[in-house]
Order: sequence, then C-alpha cells, then structure tokens
Amino acid sequence: MPEVITSRGNARVKQLRAAFDGQARLASGLIAIEGEHLLEEALKSGQALKTVFVSERREVPAFVPRIVEVVRLASDVFASCVETQTPQGIAALLVPPVSTVEEMLSGTPLILIAVGLQDPGNLGTLVRSAEAFGATGVLTTPGTVSAWNQKALRASAGSVFRVPIASATPAAMERMEQAGVALLAALKDEAVEIDEAGLAPTLRGACAVMIGNEGAGLGEDWVRMADHRVTIPCPGWVESLNAAVAGSILLWEISRRRRDHAP
Repeated sequence: MPEVITSRGNARVKQLRAAFDGQARLASGLIAIEGEHLLEEALKSGQALKTVFVSERREVPAFVPRIVEVVRLASDVFASCVETQTPQGIAALLVPPVSTVEEMLSGTPLILIAVGLQDPGNLGTLVRSAEAFGATGVLTTPGTVSAWNQKALRASAGSVFRVPIASATPAAMERMEQAGVALLAALKDEAVEIDEAGLAPTLRGACAVMIGNEGAGLGEDWVRMADHRVTIPCPGWVESLNAAVAGSILLWEISRRRRDHAP
C-alpha cells in the first residue's frame, strides 16, 4: 500500500494542482481529469494515464491498469487540488492527445470551428455533439476556452478524447480551403435557413460550421471568410439560441442531410 501524502506542499500534489488549474508549464504539459467516468472514458479511448491519484479512503478501480503509478493523498489534500465541491476521490494525469487539421480532412469532412467561445460548458457540449453527429474534428481559435478546461472536459463526457481537436491557425484554414471545405457562418440575421433545399449539395459535401462568441457572435473577419451564411429557423419569440444549442442543431441538420442522401 503506497504511503499517504499529507502535505499540500508535496511536489506531486503541486503538479496535480497545477494541471487542474491549467498551468501547463508547472504541470509538465500534463492535463488532469477527475472522476471514475472520465478516467474510464480516457482508457477506453486509448489514452495512457501517467499517474492516478486516489483519496486515502478510496480503492483503485479495477479498470485502472496495474502498471499505472498510484499516489495516495489525504482526503483534505486531495480536495485542495480539485475543482469540484464534492470530490469523487480519484483523479489522474495524462498527456493530452495532439491532433492536426489533416486528420479532419479524411472522407467527407464535417468540422466545427469554435470562434472565441468563452463558456467551457458550451465548448464541451459542442465537442460531444461533434462526436454524436459524425463530425471529423473541432478547430478552436485564439480566445476560445481550452478543451482541457475542467468544465469543458466534464461537459464533453469523454468525447474530447476521441474527437480530433486542433487550433484554427491561418495555416489550418488555408489547408481547409485547399481541400475544398465550404465555410458556413452561423448567424441569426441576413442568412439562409439551414434547411433550405438549395444548401443540400453544400451540406452533403466537405464543410465546416463556424460558431461565434456567446455574446458578440462571429466577428466580421470570420463572416467575410464564409462561403455561406446560415441560420436556424425559430418560430418562437427567443432572440437567439445558446451557442452550444445552435451548433448542435446545425451539426444534426448536416448529419441528417448526409444520412438521407446515403445510398
């Protein structure tokens, strides 16, 4: 049985805390995940856990490989590292998967581009929807919250380990243009409704949906880049849809069009 660490100043404890705080340098580039569900999803997705941390009162789950290092922490020390108010008593450090836009261009690409999203719950939900509706990847722009933010991780429910995620760099955008990926700007005004028949050929082909910031929407530079401006028909009296809801609906509609057109 490993010795229980009781000091909050312990080097391993500091590394775990830094990873939860998103301080990549202090965490040696590792990310932290908490709870049995995320650990199990990470392992199912082929991710290698570097270290598992358990509270002194917890047993190590049977699904954790025996070769993984286990560090036991006093309950108060464990609670000082994590963000949740009622810790599950198990966490892990792992190397975040690295993806490129090239991985997203196989087959008939369907890419989600998160432009300046700041709510981690929205981003995590969109990553989960991307996996659900067959998207080939997610690109995030500077100013968008990290997909490894703890709330984003939880909202993705493990999809973040399976959906390729990369930065929407100028080079990545240029590569998509070279590959013939049509850019769709999600707007609420002055746009074509996503279920318009005329959009069908575009939606069935290689395309990417751009979802803007929760408050400001898409910036003009991004709108000018778009090949099509699309909106979601809303017969109700709401002013606009939540970013995650809007992006999920658009991905669903594209998925539906492709499914209905499949041989």
